[in-house]
Amino acid sequence: MPALQRDEAQNRARLIDVHRYEVDLDFTRGPDHFGSRTVIHFTARTAGDTFAEIKPAELHRVTLDGAPLDPAALADNRLPLTGLAPGTHELRLDATMRYSRTGEGMHRFTDPADGETYVYTQLFMEDVQRVFGAFDQPDLKATFTLTVTAPDDWTVLGNGIATRGAPGRWTLATTPLISTYLVAVAAGPWHSVRTEHAGLPFGIHCRRSLAPHLDTDADEIHDITRRCFDRYHQMFDEPYPFDSYDQAFVPEFNAGAMENPGLVTFRDEFIYRSAVTDTERQTRGMVIAHEMAHMWFGDLVTLRWWDDIWLNESFAEYMGFQVLAEATRFTETW
Repeated sequence: MPALQRDEAQNRARLIDVHRYEVDLDFTRGPDHFGSRTVIHFTARTAGDTFAEIKPAELHRVTLDGAPLDPAALADNRLPLTGLAPGTHELRLDATMRYSRTGEGMHRFTDPADGETYVYTQLFMEDVQRVFGAFDQPDLKATFTLTVTAPDDWTVLGNGIATRGAPGRWTLATTPLISTYLVAVAAGPWHSVRTEHAGLPFGIHCRRSLAPHLDTDADEIHDITRRCFDRYHQMFDEPYPFDSYDQAFVPEFNAGAMENPGLVTFRDEFIYRSAVTDTERQTRGMVIAHEMAHMWFGDLVTLRWWDDIWLNESFAEYMGFQVLAEATRFTETW
């Protein structure tokens, strides 16, 4: 898969403006694949050529403004869009995608403790194309509306408040403008501990087999989350920009945590199975504070290109230590 180059991203950003995505995912197709349908609404500023990205098991159908495109034109996960006229356009992609076992894209895990299955996304830096079609670069922000089909006993989490409709059907509230790498979905028979703070729903989630351990620490995790949330509001003029705050502790995560707006994911080793030192609890608290800083600095305001990731991460690291020390019992964090 060729890496997107900066000059390619700059050229595409000059040509198009992306407005909104409508994504429908189907997790009921067996252990290896899931369904993915995407509608992308965008505008071309001038006439020109560009491309969208998708990495499917099979690309079934593509249309641009209602006219079919040849799925066989997909090469190196790039779908060429040639001869665009100035004005608004609609790109539709219908594909079958592969689950990941490496934490990239849509990771699927079956818990050996009880046989329950969970799926969740990790789309940083360029793995959205493993889940749905996109113009995949951080400065082409858009709104996202996701619908999900899942087994009846699953709960679906995402960037926005999730609403269950018909059995197995979920709709996630449309996001504000966010980058493609920040879209998040987590689905499965989660054990959840929910509360409300500052007029917003807050939740923490883990696989069922870890429920007793999460319940033991739920009060501490919620308390740190609330205190950090309030401190950030004292420090930043801009209110929290999303409609909920969920934290999911997910299995086999290939990072420490990820700042998906409204749905932060953490490796579930942060759900402690036995006695731990206070330093380990402080470390978990710092990661919670670090990822929350990104809600503003990284998610609301986002780097234009990846060479600024150092500032995104170093600022969140600084704020994680600072806010934890100011807002919680971990006053010696520094």
